[in-house]
Amino acid sequence: MKTLRAAAAALALAAAIPLAHAAQVVVGQVAPLTGRESAAGRAYAAGMQLYFNAVSGSAAAGGHSFKLVSRDDGGRAEDTVGATRSLLAEDKPLVLAGYFGNRNVADLVQSGVLEKERIALVGYRLAEIRPETPWVYNVRAGLRQEVDKLTEHLATIGITRLGLVYEDGPGAAALLAAADESAARAKARVLAKAPYAAGGNNVTAAVDAMLKASPQAVILVATGGAAAAFIEQYRTAGGAAQLFAQSGADIEQMSRQLSEEQMQGVAIAQVVPNPYRITVPVAKELADMARAAKLEQPVSYALMEGFLTAKVIVEAARRQGARPTREGMAAALDGMERWDAGGFLVSFRPGVRTGSRYVELSIVSASGRIRQ
Repeated sequence: MKTLRAAAAALALAAAIPLAHAAQVVVGQVAPLTGRESAAGRAYAAGMQLYFNAVSGSAAAGGHSFKLVSRDDGGRAEDTVGATRSLLAEDKPLVLAGYFGNRNVADLVQSGVLEKERIALVGYRLAEIRPETPWVYNVRAGLRQEVDKLTEHLATIGITRLGLVYEDGPGAAALLAAADESAARAKARVLAKAPYAAGGNNVTAAVDAMLKASPQAVILVATGGAAAAFIEQYRTAGGAAQLFAQSGADIEQMSRQLSEEQMQGVAIAQVVPNPYRITVPVAKELADMARAAKLEQPVSYALMEGFLTAKVIVEAARRQGARPTREGMAAALDGMERWDAGGFLVSFRPGVRTGSRYVELSIVSASGRIRQ
């Protein structure tokens, strides 16, 4: 921690360093670029690359240039740590970003790689409640905030009998406890809880459990593929409960897999501003940069999330002056309290590494359009 304090003190010199001495910052990503979650993985990478390309070498980036190096783990947790070790050895990134998956992130943390290499992971997507961990920074709201938002909304419309479908794994116990606590505060009850196997889309048992329990609403804490499979099978079997998903379900992925009729009325928690509306400054910034770059990747929530992650990384590098370091990135992030990324506040401090509490609901209308 002494080295982190020293790095934090060095940030005060940043404004005095001329741009001519700026550095190249390598950002490393290991994510599902192929496989079930590949659309979201590629979109996240494209959002980061878009912002890096737009600001590299500018005063807004402290003169630094940014290079994104992405490696594919296919969503397989058993490949994530090995790919990260290889990336660290060969490409020497200053920071990691844009990881996906409960086990993938958990295995990376448990491997000790982050601590050993003194490198921060900034921005990740998973569907479990993680403890605050050194070197791991989440740009989005946590799953606990999403579950609270969903149960609060349901209580306001008189829905108190809930079902919960979730990915099984080490983090399941914390999720179940949080769901019960959140429901109790809203004077509701989770009367059916149904897991599905981690890393897959086999939700048949979960569908059967929800049909049997007949809750008024089902909350899906699932990947996009598993959520889409549940919705399709549940609707086909005559399930009538309202369906609410956490943000990891990825609304764009589900809309590609399901018909408009199946998607109608599905609500999804979103942890970044709507990329399809330019009423928030960061959404307009993304739209302008995408237009200028003639971006081929479609605009999406995952792309917006990657864009915001890149903004945080650039700001953390800028604050360090001419010679950003791995430990300096962590120190800069720990000092990033209530930083405005364009109508989206990011706030880290020592011991608090979930940087946002922003949660809104998107609902798919009868015409298949997303509205908030």
